[in-house]
Amino acid sequence: MQEIILDEKFERILPALDEIAYNDLERDILLRGCLMPLVLWNGILIDGYHRYGILTKHDLPFNTISMEFDSRDEVIDWIIEHQIARRNLTPMQLSYYRGYRYNLDKQIRGANNQHTIASNILASESEKGQNVTQAKTQSTASKLAEQYNVSSRTIKRDALLANAINKIGETSPETKIDILSGKTKISRKQLKELTGDSEADITDAVNQIIDGTFKSKKAGAYAPGGGNTNDAAEYDNMQPWEITFAKMTDEFRQALRTHAKTDDTTSVRSALRQYIEMLENLYNNI
Repeated sequence: MQEIILDEKFERILPALDEIAYNDLERDILLRGCLMPLVLWNGILIDGYHRYGILTKHDLPFNTISMEFDSRDEVIDWIIEHQIARRNLTPMQLSYYRGYRYNLDKQIRGANNQHTIASNILASESEKGQNVTQAKTQSTASKLAEQYNVSSRTIKRDALLANAINKIGETSPETKIDILSGKTKISRKQLKELTGDSEADITDAVNQIIDGTFKSKKAGAYAPGGGNTNDAAEYDNMQPWEITFAKMTDEFRQALRTHAKTDDTTSVRSALRQYIEMLENLYNNI
């Protein structure tokens, strides 16, 4: 049997299987064998960690195929793209992987571009080289946006989310897994707020997430009904998206009451359309 090298970083990129999904996979392999070959790069397993664990547990045979990549970053990019293409991911997982790919592609392109600049561009043209980097960064967002049928802005928001989750993962891999699986509930907005935090702040946030006391930094900014959350304790535990939803709903109700006093159906339809657009924006930012 071929010796296979396991890589913890590659394995952690893969979505975790819950107990039910793992048991289903194990039953299927025991019944039909491993129908899909494990994928290797330089002898390192890059696809099939769950299957490999089951196969070795039961001492079952399997096939492998090898793929060629120039770097670990290119392997990670392939793993992410492969997972997005083959799995039913949660919205949080999908956003995370899109953002992870954006950050990784930008890093790969940046490294390649720096090499090109160093080799082919004179020092006097360094400003031009910077413009090339910016153009390639933009094309990364546009490329992924087209591939996943979302906007470039969504891809860049996903990148902030992925950065925050990866920072959490560096402190607590288990917390990262729980967030991506949905076991631990935390909003996208809360995650994005952690992007620029220091390592110590991230550690504090992880501890708060684990014990269930983590709150948005802006959670006290608004309370439904027009008050401040400092004056309305019942809203202290609201998620940021709940506060935003409550605010827009209150504004919509007020506008609707104003239009209801007249027979101006055009104004009512306009208010409804504006509310629908606000809900769409909220949906895209959660």
